[in-house]
Amino acid sequence: MSTPNENLPVTHMSDVYPGINPQPYFDGQIYAGKVVFVTGASRGIGSEIALFYAWAGASLSLLSRAQNALDKTKKSILSQAPRCQIITFAVDVCESQAMKKAIDEIATHFGKIDIVVAAAGRAEVYTKPFTEYDPDNWWKTVEVNIRGVYNTAHFALPHLSITSGYFVVLGSTGAQVRLPFASAYPLSKLAVHRFVEYIKAEQPNVKAFAMHPGGILTEMTKDYELIQRFLVDSPQLPAATLLRLTSGKMDWLNGRYVSANWNLDEGFGKKRSWNRMLWSIVCTFLFSSAFFLAIYDSWTRAMVTRSMIFKCL
Repeated sequence: MSTPNENLPVTHMSDVYPGINPQPYFDGQIYAGKVVFVTGASRGIGSEIALFYAWAGASLSLLSRAQNALDKTKKSILSQAPRCQIITFAVDVCESQAMKKAIDEIATHFGKIDIVVAAAGRAEVYTKPFTEYDPDNWWKTVEVNIRGVYNTAHFALPHLSITSGYFVVLGSTGAQVRLPFASAYPLSKLAVHRFVEYIKAEQPNVKAFAMHPGGILTEMTKDYELIQRFLVDSPQLPAATLLRLTSGKMDWLNGRYVSANWNLDEGFGKKRSWNRMLWSIVCTFLFSSAFFLAIYDSWTRAMVTRSMIFKCL
């Protein structure tokens, strides 16, 4: 399981709270004129995120593998946000050329892309060591969660660079967990957490985040009996968090992992306060690890040598 040093010392949130209250975004139509592209948008977390952006005034591009599911999601959103412009694409995120075509069509249709949310993902119910699991099935999880995100970023980032936009990938606290029999999902999420750091390094006009959406009961997680008791967060939590994260108020978190469970009002409003919390975590790790012991040993040896030199003088 995750160790205490891997999470920030802030209050754990399970539902929408005042700091991410979406109502001002809805009332002010803050995202009017913005084009939001969501993968994995036909159900669960992805569809909830799309709905919140629609309520806030954005135009939507929704992508998933199943057209029937996309049609239902589009119909549902339009019933609640009738003025929203929506186009859909039935595409597998692992298919590079199909992704290129879809993203090019989005840019042509709307004239731009402002925000991309890579919510498409895959997880398997693992019950045995990876050495006993079907290699192709294990790899498919890794492929969807990494290649799917890469394909999305590869073709969308040039458009986001023009609009100084946002790229958000749904990460997971699972990247911090060493849970037996579940290696593919955590490993793939760990990779995309690092991937957003490369986006920051290579795309100066784009803000990128890896966001853990919280522990949410969805179609993908409903069969995970071992973690059912942890799946208590509302699907509105990540949707509301994203409205704040892509509003321009949190751009200094560019290139970092953020959890929707973190209370963004506790130190996050001020960059210096948050960095101080992060630094305290780093220091705790360093001074409780072999790293500190090695430094201490080197320092001790240096002091002994210095003492011997002075005795000889």
